[in-house]
Amino acid sequence: MKRIYLAIAAILTTAMAFSQGTITGTVVDGELGSPLPGASVMVQGTQNGTSTDFDGNFTLEVSEASGTLLVSYIGFVTKSVPFSSAGSIGTISLFPDAEELEGVVVTGILDIARDRETPVAVSTITATEIQEKIGSQELPEVLRSTPSIYATKTGGGFGDGRINVRGFDSQNTAIMINGIPVNDMENGRVFWSNWAGLSDVTTAMQVQRGLGSSKLAISSVGGTINILTKSTDKEEGGSVRFGGGNDGYMKMTASYNTGKSENGFAASILLGRTSGDGYVQGTKFEGYNYFIGLGYEPNDRNSFQFVLTGAPQVHNQRTSSFFNVATIEDHLEYGALYNFNHGFLNGEEFGWRRNFYHKPIASLNWDHKFNDKTTLSTSLYASVGRGGGTGDIGVGPGFGFASSSRYRIPETGLVDYDLISRFNSGEAVTFYNGDNEGNPRQLTPDSNGDYIVTSFGDGLVRRASMNSHNWFGLIANLHTDINDEWSWDVGIDARSYKGIHYRRVDNLLGADGYFDDDDINNPTHTVRQDGAIDSDFASIINIFKNIDDEEKIDYYNDGIVRWLGAFGQIEYSNGTISTFLQGGVSQQGFKRIDYFNYLDSDPMQETDFENRLGGNIKGGINYNINEAHNVFVNAGYYSKQPLFDAVYLNFRNDLNPDLTNEKILGLEAGYGINLGDFRTKFNIYRTSWKDRFQDLSVETPDGDEGTANINGVEQIHTGIEIETNYRASDVIQFRGMLSLGNWEYAGNPTGAALDDDRNVIDPEVTLYLDNVKVGDAAQFTTNLEMIVRPIENLKLSGNLYSASRLFAQINADDFDNPDHQGSLRLPSYTLFDFGAYYNFNIGGDNSISIAANVNNVFDTEYIAESLTNTFVDGNASTFRGLNTSNKVFFGFGRTWNVSMRYNF
Repeated sequence: MKRIYLAIAAILTTAMAFSQGTITGTVVDGELGSPLPGASVMVQGTQNGTSTDFDGNFTLEVSEASGTLLVSYIGFVTKSVPFSSAGSIGTISLFPDAEELEGVVVTGILDIARDRETPVAVSTITATEIQEKIGSQELPEVLRSTPSIYATKTGGGFGDGRINVRGFDSQNTAIMINGIPVNDMENGRVFWSNWAGLSDVTTAMQVQRGLGSSKLAISSVGGTINILTKSTDKEEGGSVRFGGGNDGYMKMTASYNTGKSENGFAASILLGRTSGDGYVQGTKFEGYNYFIGLGYEPNDRNSFQFVLTGAPQVHNQRTSSFFNVATIEDHLEYGALYNFNHGFLNGEEFGWRRNFYHKPIASLNWDHKFNDKTTLSTSLYASVGRGGGTGDIGVGPGFGFASSSRYRIPETGLVDYDLISRFNSGEAVTFYNGDNEGNPRQLTPDSNGDYIVTSFGDGLVRRASMNSHNWFGLIANLHTDINDEWSWDVGIDARSYKGIHYRRVDNLLGADGYFDDDDINNPTHTVRQDGAIDSDFASIINIFKNIDDEEKIDYYNDGIVRWLGAFGQIEYSNGTISTFLQGGVSQQGFKRIDYFNYLDSDPMQETDFENRLGGNIKGGINYNINEAHNVFVNAGYYSKQPLFDAVYLNFRNDLNPDLTNEKILGLEAGYGINLGDFRTKFNIYRTSWKDRFQDLSVETPDGDEGTANINGVEQIHTGIEIETNYRASDVIQFRGMLSLGNWEYAGNPTGAALDDDRNVIDPEVTLYLDNVKVGDAAQFTTNLEMIVRPIENLKLSGNLYSASRLFAQINADDFDNPDHQGSLRLPSYTLFDFGAYYNFNIGGDNSISIAANVNNVFDTEYIAESLTNTFVDGNASTFRGLNTSNKVFFGFGRTWNVSMRYNF
């Protein structure tokens, strides 16, 4: 009997010892080997579970001697993993399924998604889907299959694509890379050409529509796009990828991961190059991208990671600048791919518009675990951007602007840059299109016999508008688990930004110099050949070069923005109900230094900081009715500081006397069904964005001229969103999306018009905006994808996308007359894409994956956006019901791409 008691005691002792056991592991994408952040790890039959961190790692305390872990990630097949002891169970590989990622889990400074927990509307694209479908597309285009997203290529140049979320552009959609905001701190914009290499290093890309889950006070009026890049904490190995496509598209990447050494060190490196002639006429490009990640874990309490990524690139453009965009009439004559800026100079491709930029971002991240309940996560980051875009400057004879037909070859519509060069060098030339009065014409030399172009009627040259910056920031978040159900966070967000803006001469086009009188401190400045700087790839490699010696023209000013914010959040979750309340406050300071419009001795050359307080509060609750159904609601309010151009008016140091914070009120509700092979999500939302600033030029009936500053512009965006995933069998699955929005202006705001001396010339200027539709994004989109896996390792995908209720891009200041016709509606369109993906093992850890994509299979011709809002009037010619004088961008026709990736 004593032996029996001893045996029972031993068993109980063992069980008690194991009750303190810890299971660890890593969850990865089984096809690409990349970590899956936010994957759910649950002990089967219990509420005990956790989520993987940014690197796919998890730690789970268990009380059972043995059992089964259920490991799931939306978009992948759930896997059962048995355990019988504490310790590491190694790497768990998940493979694609019909599910998708939703909810929120906080990891460090990141706010990433988790199923059925924090109440937000969210969609996630995994690394596998990006690698399969990206081809030669822009990164935002991969998100087009998710609700309330409208992504186009704009002019069609490399990286010139744009994205709207619930009708809001990038200025009001927060873009985050590893938890770091990257929207420009002056204007809020994001240029995707600066991040062209992200698709190669993205672990997951997540759209949180609406106010989202980020604790930072960011510009998430429409939503937040979270981009998570690859980790250093991966197994040893690497990959090489080659891809090619239409119009000379070529892409090559190579990457290698060392794996974590016994000393806790790890490294991950990727290098890539992309080039091509461009689908649109005259849009040749060349770009490189790099990613360097270094990780170090000296012990269980500390983890360090250094990340450096960048994508220097140069590409010719079909710009979105109003005066340099072709009309429908031009496209009907010269084709949908016509580039209004394109031509040849000395036999080589040349255009007014070229973009060149290099914007690396570096971050040092430190996670410190004080104990099992409290963790401090800190990210120190810096971004130094150098580059800009080119365009024309000057005026030809007889006020011939660069857009004039006098410089265009009638048969092709191309700009005759050789003609301009001959004129600038003093040769007598004859212009095109009947402009023969006084021809031939030639530039008159100055007293030294030099041919000098001026800005007021003596010729045209190419200039570069530089928009460089120095940006530094710090984000720190302290997270504490009070108990199994309650947790809180508190943190700070500090940023310092300096934007450097000026123009320089890029190409004199045959002239001896360019005369500029815009600098009040140097009013007789002539830039000669040795002062011109080619905007080529070599000009952006060194981001630390001194710009003081560059000869500047037209304007030169600095915009300085300082930001200091504090935030806090409290969360509760018991497996059935989860809720959060989050709030933040921020002070944003603006300063402007103008080196051209003010004498160096003038104290007005540099303003004081204009400081504005802002803040936000938001919260929500999710209720899991049962294992199949859940509902959520959330609400939030933002007081958002205005953009830099609303603080200082007239491109001078004139402080806006009526400066007002913008107010955003967001409401959202959602319902989810999870029946295993069938899942659907339904969301409804309402976003009010009011007290927007708008200025417009005014001329009274008496001939007085001035500017009206109107602060009461309001937009109201409402809509519904549906996502559905259905696995019909092991072979066939379907994914569907529908989003229907009603995005329009509200009210007729007014403001007083003042002249340059601040005298009131009109006490009430009205913008008649009530019920005017918001343009620039389709308000009704659908997407249906059918995925077929006919044999093991082969996947075929057919994707049908449609867009309608698409209105032209409008400016609020165009509606100062009550007799307007509203927003111009563009024709609807439907596109079909096809893809084939095959992956096979060639021994050991070596594998080869092949992806082939054809976008717009049926070569559908469609208008993706219009920059003008001109209705049919009188005898105007039309195209599909549109006035052919409208300036538009046609979308891309049929394109294709094939790539092969070798993983080792």
